[in-house]
Formats: sequence, C-alpha cells, structure tokens
Amino acid sequence: MCYGRNAQGGTIAIGNWHEALLFTLILLCATEAAVVYNELPSKTCGDIDQTCGSLNISYPFGTRAGCYKNEDFLITCNRTYNPPTAFLGKSNINVMNVSLSGELRVIVAVALDCYKKGVRKTTYSRLDRSGPINYNQDSWINLSKFPISHTKNKFTVIGCDTYAWIKGSSGTAYTTGCMSLCSNISDVIEGSCSGIGCCQTAIPKGVMDYKIDVRSYFNHTNVSEFNPCSYAFVAEEKTYNFSSKDLKDFTKRHETTPVVLNWAIGNQTCTEAKKDHPQKFACTNNSDCHDSDNGPGYWCNCSKGFEGNPYLPNGCQDINECEQNPNPCHKNSTCINLNGAHNCSCLPGYEDDGKEFDGSGCKPIPPPPIPKSQTTFPLMNRIALGVSVSLLLLLLGISWLYLGLRQRKHTKLKQKFFEQNGGFMLQQQLSKHKGSVETTRIFTAEELMKATNNYHENRILGQGGQGTVYKGILSDNRIVAIKKSRTIDRSQIEQFINEVIVLSQVNHRHVVKLLGCCLETQVPMLVYEFVTNGTLFNHIHHTDHSSTLQWQLRLQIATETAGALSYLHFAASTPIIHRDIKSTNVLLDDNYIAKVSDFGASRLVPLDQTQLTTLVQGTLGYLDPEYFQSSQLTEKSDVYSFGVLLAELLTGKKALSFDRPEAERNLAMHFVLAMKENRLFEILDRRVLNEGNAEHVMEVAMLVKRCLSLKGEERPTMKEVALELEGLKAKEKPPHVKGSVSSKETENLRSGPDDVCLGGASSDSACYDSIKSQVKISVLDDGR
Repeated sequence: MCYGRNAQGGTIAIGNWHEALLFTLILLCATEAAVVYNELPSKTCGDIDQTCGSLNISYPFGTRAGCYKNEDFLITCNRTYNPPTAFLGKSNINVMNVSLSGELRVIVAVALDCYKKGVRKTTYSRLDRSGPINYNQDSWINLSKFPISHTKNKFTVIGCDTYAWIKGSSGTAYTTGCMSLCSNISDVIEGSCSGIGCCQTAIPKGVMDYKIDVRSYFNHTNVSEFNPCSYAFVAEEKTYNFSSKDLKDFTKRHETTPVVLNWAIGNQTCTEAKKDHPQKFACTNNSDCHDSDNGPGYWCNCSKGFEGNPYLPNGCQDINECEQNPNPCHKNSTCINLNGAHNCSCLPGYEDDGKEFDGSGCKPIPPPPIPKSQTTFPLMNRIALGVSVSLLLLLLGISWLYLGLRQRKHTKLKQKFFEQNGGFMLQQQLSKHKGSVETTRIFTAEELMKATNNYHENRILGQGGQGTVYKGILSDNRIVAIKKSRTIDRSQIEQFINEVIVLSQVNHRHVVKLLGCCLETQVPMLVYEFVTNGTLFNHIHHTDHSSTLQWQLRLQIATETAGALSYLHFAASTPIIHRDIKSTNVLLDDNYIAKVSDFGASRLVPLDQTQLTTLVQGTLGYLDPEYFQSSQLTEKSDVYSFGVLLAELLTGKKALSFDRPEAERNLAMHFVLAMKENRLFEILDRRVLNEGNAEHVMEVAMLVKRCLSLKGEERPTMKEVALELEGLKAKEKPPHVKGSVSSKETENLRSGPDDVCLGGASSDSACYDSIKSQVKISVLDDGR
C-alpha cells in the first residue's frame, strides 16, 4: 500500500504498486509539461510587453516575467525616460536592437585621455542614463551571458600620440591593442585605420568582458593643436569610418558606440539539445537550428519559404510567393502556392519550368515538323553535319585564341612587374658585379610558386608586419626561406635594388645569406638560406618558462651576433644598419650557431655619411630612445638594441612584458636600475646564476649598461662590443650543445666574489654610471 498527501493536507491511499507507478508517471508528465509551459510566453503578454519606445522586442526576449524564455533574456524597459529606454537584464547596458538571428546591439561609452598644455585633465563629464558620471579614461563592459561578436566588432584607437590596449578576463582571457602616431594632420589618410592617426585590431572569440586603457607617449605636447585627446573604443565595424575631424574632438560626434553581442539558447549544440531535451528544444516547426560560432548554445531561424518567429509555436508561417511583386513565375504560367514553396506551371501551348528569374520561363511549343520525303532526308543530314563540324571548329579556334591571349596577357603582366620592380636595373648591376655576386639569382614566379606548393598555409614559417615567410623546396632540393612582403614603395625601387646587390655580397657565417629574389610579382619576394633550429627568442623564453640555453651557449650566441653586426657596420662594402635587432631576428642552426636575419627594416649608409634621417621603425622594447625622439638613425641604434638582447640573455626576461610590475616592464630600464641599486644578481636567470663565472657575468652586465646609455655617443661601437665578448668567450669552457650541464660541473654565481662591482657606496660610482635622463616607451598593459 502506497500513500500520498492531497492538496488539503490529507493522505491519499493507492491500492497497489501498479497504481503507484501510474501516479508517479502522471506527476512527472505534469511537471515536464509545466516546465515546457513556463518556457513559452504567457498569453497575457501584450504589445506593450514587447516594445520599449521605438525598440521591438521579440521572444525569447521580453520585458517582464512570463514574456521571456528565462532570466538571460530579460530586457528592462525604464519608462521614466522620454522616450522609454531598454537595458539588458538588470544592468545599465543600453539595448539598441534585438535580432532573431542571434545578434543584440548595445551602446558602450568611449574611453579617452585628454591633455591641456601637456597636463592631463583628470575629470570628465559624461551623460549616462542615470545622470552625469565622472570618469577618467577607461571604458569597460561586463556580460554574464552573451559574448561580444568577434566578426562584427573592431577595437579602434584614435590619436596622433596614442597607444591603447583592451583586456578581458571572463570567457576568453586576452590582451591586445595598437598604437597610432603622426606629427602633422596632413599625414592622416581619410578612412584608413593603418596606424597614422587611427589603428584597429580584432576581437577574439568567446569574450564576455573587456576593459580599455588609453594613454599618450608625450602628453600630446607636439600635436595638441589638432589632437588634444586619445580615444579608444569597441564598435560595430561598419558603423565607424575614420575622419581627420575625429582627432580634434571625437566625442562631439561619438560619445558612445554600438557593440554587437551574440546570443544563443542554452549551452548545448542543436544535436545535443534535440536529443537530450526534445520537449525543451527551442526551434519550433518549419525552422532550422544553427550552432553558435561564438560560445555554447544554438539559435533558430525560419526555414526557406517561411517567415516569422521560430521560437514561438507556429511562429514560422508560409510565405505566399504568388502574392509577391514581382511574381516569381513567368507571365505565361500559373503560380501555385505550396507550404514553404511554390510551383510554376506553363499555360497550354507553352513549355519549360515556368520560372521568371532563376529558370528558363515559358517558351511556345514549336509546331510539329513537316514530313519530308526519303530522298531529301540524307541531304539535310549532310547539311546539319557540315554546320555542326563548322561550329565545332569555330569554337575550338575561339578557345585556342582566348587561351593564347590570356597567356600573353599573363606574360605581359609579369614583364610589367619585372620592369616596375627594377628587374632590368638589377640585371645591369649583376652584370657589373659579375664574379662577386655570381651566386645571386633572379627566380621566376613559377619557381617560387612550385617551391611553396602554391604558397600553401602549411608552408608558412612566420607572419609579421613586414610580410609572410614561407618554407620553400627548390628544384635542386635545397630548402630556402621565401619572404613575401605586403607592400613596397615604388619611389624606393632603386634603393631596394642597391640593397639586394649589397646584401647578396654579404658573406658572413653569422648572417643569413640572401640567395636571390623574384621580381615578376606585384610585390618583390626575397629568397634566403633556411635556418633549422628556430629563433633565439623561442630558446630563451621556453613554453614552460625555463630557458634551454647554458651560460656558455648564451655567451657564444652573443659573441657571434655581435661579430655579425660589427661586420655589417664596418666590414661590408657598404655599411648596413640592421635597425631591428631582437631575439626573434637571431636564428639558430642545429649546432646553436647564431645567424642574424630579417633585413626588412635595414638601411644602407653611404660612405660619406654617419647618420640617416628616416621614419622611425623598430620593435618596442628594443627601440633606441635617441632614434625614437630625433629620427636620426646611426649604427649606435643597433648597439642599443643589441644591449637589450644581451640583457635578455642574462635575465631570461622579455624585452617588454606587462605581466611584470610597472617599474620592471621595460627590461632595459629595469636592468640599468638594478645595476645602479646593486641588485643585479636578483634579476639574473637561474641558469646564469648556477653556471656562469661571477666576474665574467659582471663584465657582460657592465657592457650591457654601456650599450644601453641614452646618449649614442656614450655607447661603444659594435666592433668594441664584439672584441670584449670574444675575449670573455675565450676564457670560458666550450659549451655543451646537447644536454644540460650539471650543477656539480659549474660554478655557482651566487658564491662568486663579492667584490666584483658590488662593494657598496665607494664602488657604486666606479661600476655604475648614473642615468640622468631616461626615455620610457610604455605600451600595452599585459599586451603584445
């Protein structure tokens, strides 16, 4: 006997277990039905519950309980505003538009950072729906459910003395950003966000929140006349087109920006939701289900031939195509509407599919052929055969002519590119230098296309701002690296050809060899020797946060890199300034022999000049502050960058990292300050501490300090640097290329002499020169 409690508190007796089981099933069905019912909109929901001002709100969204699917789809309509204003859930995020195709548009504030006469304005007033709000320069959004669209939005930064970053931690954790520089408003390109006055970057998948920080390098001192503020924001890409007017006062036109969110039902795919909970599956009859491509869940839309709301019962209704204007059927046909489709039937006397736009319409049925006698039939056959053969020959001739013209056009285009890219000039130069540059080769476009398997993505070795590098296999089975640049300045073709000639003559075991080039493409391509063991950066900053390099190997790599730069500065036929020395541009072969690579930013120095005036180019963290401020490029700029690379080898730290405290983000400044405060051993890499000789390490550290002098004239030349490192290397044991050195076989740096430039106040003045002025280049907090 089973018992149950009735609604009045009494007890219901159930005769046997069959009846108990039946009762339980009835309760379960009733509960399930109640759940399904609760997820559908109430019949009491009227038009006022599905509108807020001019905003139409469609289910699964709604403005009150019973009118939306669940709390995630609540739209709060504040009718105290005029006009009434919609907010997402219980937040203060203003909703602009709700789309049944899985998109939601909201309004977000713009981040800004303003200055007056070089002094930051600390308070700004911005109108929010709840009244004036004081804020500084940040902009943020935090969502509990719907991610920010990675396909519809862009992160945009505006300003001529500006850098900004955007950081998110909920959902997909990320940090990214960009910088925008210009010295004159005439440099700005209308409608272009390419880094001059405006820059943009993409938003990754799965982002649920972000916070924007925007900063200035020099407090807008030099550009305040036309650009007193820095601006940064996330916005729907198609809603914003950059204008130079925005540099003066962007917020005058755009106080807020629209941002697209992606919404979806539940946390399952279409297949999982339909299988696990068919009663709760949101897509109703005559609708299709789509998996969300930005996070979990799915969304629905009415099938082809239907329209309406796919989330409501019978929400997708048939479209009567026969009542549309223009009619989809031909004028000589009858249109018949079907459920989700239509049919076109030609009138009597006509034939074909009857469709007006995507078919062949209705053509009159030809009359039956007139009977012909047996004697005339063979003659007509012969005529038809002759006409057919003639037409076939004509078509073959036209095809041959078309292919020939196409091939000729392709050949002319290659010749045009070859001429534009200085091909004839290069051939003349090669003939003049015949013998000294006989290994330089001009490749054809077909050779490089075949070598890279038509530039297949699995051949990509790396990508950057300058272009893409592919792994190529030549017809003689030589493996090469092929650099495909993004753009080239046509006015600099002659200089480009001269640089190819000079670089091809560079023959140094620690410089990546330029083998040749291809000039038959729109942008010239360069072919280098292939180096097998990756970059120095990858070996210093291993994925498990531990370096794979011994102290002796680090010293060897530093010595070889310095020797290569010394050769470029002083021994090459025309001096070469690399201009982008960094750990990613030093390659290692299987024996850990260093080779300097990537001369995309390099400049030749005429023999009668010691400096060049150029557009500032380089990598933040390695960039010479004197060159950054003056645009005067000298060989001492390479010395500064090499000093940063040396510090990177000693400390195992990245040149610029926002994972470190603010005072330690710039490695060059952090290293010099640590030496000044007698804290050098605190920042050295563990392997350097365990394996290096204290006196030798200190000599390298002092060399780093000299290389990082803010004034170029106080830095040593690369020839002096190479000689010092060569002398230190001669004192060390040869490095073990494979396997690590045990702690018993190495000196412990922490137990080295205490009197090596660590002797307190008296030795501080002798060992550490004070840096009276520092140029700090800060970029993105926790950025790249």
